[in-house]
Amino acid sequence: MKTFNSIEEILHFAINSEQESVDFYTRLSGQARNLEMKQIFAQYAHEEMTHKARLVSIRDSGQFIISTEEVNDLKISDYLVDIFPGPDLTYAEALVVAMKKEKAAFRLYLDLAGRTNDQDIKDVFMTLALEESKHKLRFEIEYDQHVMKEN
Repeated sequence: MKTFNSIEEILHFAINSEQESVDFYTRLSGQARNLEMKQIFAQYAHEEMTHKARLVSIRDSGQFIISTEEVNDLKISDYLVDIFPGPDLTYAEALVVAMKKEKAAFRLYLDLAGRTNDQDIKDVFMTLALEESKHKLRFEIEYDQHVMKEN
Protein backbone atom coordinates (compact mmCIF):
# COMPACT_ATOMS: atom_id res chain seq x y z
CA MET A 1 0.00 0.00 0.00
CA LYS A 2 1.24 3.48 -0.84
CA THR A 3 2.79 5.55 1.90
CA PHE A 4 2.24 9.29 2.24
CA ASN A 5 4.67 11.76 3.69
CA SER A 6 2.57 14.90 3.65
CA ILE A 7 -0.97 16.19 3.58
CA GLU A 8 -0.26 17.51 0.08
CA GLU A 9 0.49 13.96 -1.11
CA ILE A 10 -2.74 12.73 0.47
CA LEU A 11 -4.76 15.46 -1.23
CA HIS A 12 -3.09 14.69 -4.56
CA PHE A 13 -4.05 11.02 -4.12
CA ALA A 14 -7.63 11.92 -3.10
CA ILE A 15 -8.02 14.33 -6.03
CA ASN A 16 -6.86 11.61 -8.43
CA SER A 17 -9.27 9.14 -6.81
CA GLU A 18 -12.17 11.54 -7.30
CA GLN A 19 -11.13 11.98 -10.95
CA GLU A 20 -11.15 8.20 -11.35
CA SER A 21 -14.72 8.21 -10.01
CA VAL A 22 -15.66 10.97 -12.46
CA ASP A 23 -14.19 8.90 -15.29
CA PHE A 24 -15.92 5.73 -14.04
CA TYR A 25 -19.39 7.28 -13.91
CA THR A 26 -18.84 9.17 -17.17
CA ARG A 27 -17.88 5.88 -18.85
CA LEU A 28 -21.00 4.19 -17.43
CA SER A 29 -23.11 7.10 -18.66
CA GLY A 30 -21.66 6.67 -22.13
CA GLN A 31 -22.28 2.92 -22.10
CA ALA A 32 -25.83 3.03 -20.76
CA ARG A 33 -28.49 2.19 -23.30
CA ASN A 34 -31.29 3.71 -21.28
CA LEU A 35 -31.58 7.53 -21.32
CA GLU A 36 -32.56 7.64 -17.65
CA MET A 37 -29.45 5.64 -16.67
CA LYS A 38 -27.27 7.89 -18.84
CA GLN A 39 -28.59 10.87 -16.90
CA ILE A 40 -28.18 9.19 -13.51
CA PHE A 41 -24.56 8.28 -14.18
CA ALA A 42 -23.89 11.76 -15.56
CA GLN A 43 -25.29 13.15 -12.30
CA TYR A 44 -23.01 10.85 -10.27
CA ALA A 45 -20.04 12.04 -12.37
CA HIS A 46 -21.02 15.66 -11.71
CA GLU A 47 -21.17 15.01 -7.96
CA GLU A 48 -17.71 13.44 -8.05
CA MET A 49 -16.44 16.51 -9.93
CA THR A 50 -17.84 18.62 -7.09
CA HIS A 51 -15.97 16.48 -4.55
CA LYS A 52 -12.77 16.85 -6.58
CA ALA A 53 -13.24 20.63 -6.79
CA ARG A 54 -13.62 20.79 -3.00
CA LEU A 55 -10.35 18.89 -2.54
CA VAL A 56 -8.57 21.12 -5.07
CA SER A 57 -9.82 24.15 -3.17
CA ILE A 58 -8.52 22.69 0.09
CA ARG A 59 -5.14 21.96 -1.51
CA ASP A 60 -4.89 25.43 -3.04
CA SER A 61 -6.00 27.29 0.07
CA GLY A 62 -4.04 25.13 2.49
CA GLN A 63 -7.06 25.13 4.79
CA PHE A 64 -8.23 21.67 5.75
CA ILE A 65 -10.93 21.57 8.40
CA ILE A 66 -10.93 18.37 10.41
CA SER A 67 -14.46 17.15 11.00
CA THR A 68 -15.58 15.17 14.02
CA GLU A 69 -19.05 14.60 12.61
CA GLU A 70 -20.47 11.10 12.79
CA VAL A 71 -22.33 9.63 9.82
CA ASN A 72 -24.96 6.93 10.14
CA ASP A 73 -24.37 3.73 8.25
CA LEU A 74 -27.49 1.93 7.09
CA LYS A 75 -25.26 -1.04 6.13
CA ILE A 76 -27.46 -1.77 3.14
CA SER A 77 -24.45 -2.33 0.91
CA ASP A 78 -23.16 -4.98 3.33
CA TYR A 79 -26.01 -7.27 2.32
CA LEU A 80 -26.04 -6.74 -1.42
CA VAL A 81 -24.16 -8.79 -3.97
CA ASP A 82 -21.61 -7.15 -6.22
CA ILE A 83 -22.96 -5.95 -9.56
CA PHE A 84 -20.95 -5.79 -12.77
CA PRO A 85 -21.38 -2.25 -14.12
CA GLY A 86 -22.52 -3.06 -17.64
CA PRO A 87 -24.60 -1.06 -20.13
CA ASP A 88 -27.98 -2.47 -19.06
CA LEU A 89 -27.95 -1.60 -15.37
CA THR A 90 -31.22 -0.85 -13.67
CA TYR A 91 -31.48 2.07 -11.27
CA ALA A 92 -31.31 -0.32 -8.31
CA GLU A 93 -28.17 -1.95 -9.71
CA ALA A 94 -26.59 1.46 -10.34
CA LEU A 95 -27.18 2.37 -6.71
CA VAL A 96 -25.53 -0.88 -5.62
CA VAL A 97 -22.48 -0.13 -7.78
CA ALA A 98 -22.28 3.39 -6.34
CA MET A 99 -22.65 2.17 -2.73
CA LYS A 100 -19.95 -0.44 -3.17
CA LYS A 101 -17.60 2.08 -4.80
CA GLU A 102 -18.05 4.60 -1.98
CA LYS A 103 -17.64 1.86 0.64
CA ALA A 104 -14.34 0.78 -0.95
CA ALA A 105 -13.09 4.39 -0.89
CA PHE A 106 -14.15 4.71 2.76
CA ARG A 107 -12.26 1.54 3.70
CA LEU A 108 -9.18 2.68 1.79
CA TYR A 109 -8.97 5.97 3.69
CA LEU A 110 -9.69 4.23 6.98
CA ASP A 111 -6.92 1.69 6.31
CA LEU A 112 -4.51 4.47 5.35
CA ALA A 113 -5.34 6.33 8.56
CA GLY A 114 -4.50 3.21 10.52
CA ARG A 115 -1.11 2.92 8.87
CA THR A 116 0.32 6.25 10.00
CA ASN A 117 1.54 7.54 13.33
CA ASP A 118 1.41 11.18 12.21
CA GLN A 119 -1.73 12.62 13.81
CA ASP A 120 -2.20 15.34 11.17
CA ILE A 121 -2.06 12.81 8.34
CA LYS A 122 -4.34 10.44 10.29
CA ASP A 123 -6.85 13.28 10.75
CA VAL A 124 -6.87 14.05 7.03
CA PHE A 125 -7.47 10.40 6.14
CA MET A 126 -10.23 10.13 8.71
CA THR A 127 -11.90 13.25 7.30
CA LEU A 128 -11.67 11.83 3.77
CA ALA A 129 -13.14 8.55 5.05
CA LEU A 130 -15.97 10.53 6.61
CA GLU A 131 -16.71 12.21 3.27
CA GLU A 132 -16.86 8.85 1.52
CA SER A 133 -19.20 7.51 4.20
CA LYS A 134 -21.51 10.47 3.54
CA HIS A 135 -21.55 9.62 -0.16
CA LYS A 136 -22.34 5.98 0.63
CA LEU A 137 -25.11 6.98 3.03
CA ARG A 138 -26.69 9.14 0.33
CA PHE A 139 -26.85 6.16 -2.03
CA GLU A 140 -28.13 3.89 0.76
CA ILE A 141 -30.94 6.32 1.57
CA GLU A 142 -31.83 6.52 -2.12
CA TYR A 143 -31.84 2.71 -2.32
CA ASP A 144 -33.97 2.45 0.82
CA GLN A 145 -36.50 5.00 -0.42
CA HIS A 146 -36.77 3.91 -4.05
CA VAL A 147 -35.90 0.21 -4.15
CA MET A 148 -36.64 -1.41 -0.82
CA LYS A 149 -39.99 0.34 -0.41
CA GLU A 150 -41.09 -0.99 -3.79
CA ASN A 151 -40.33 -4.57 -2.72
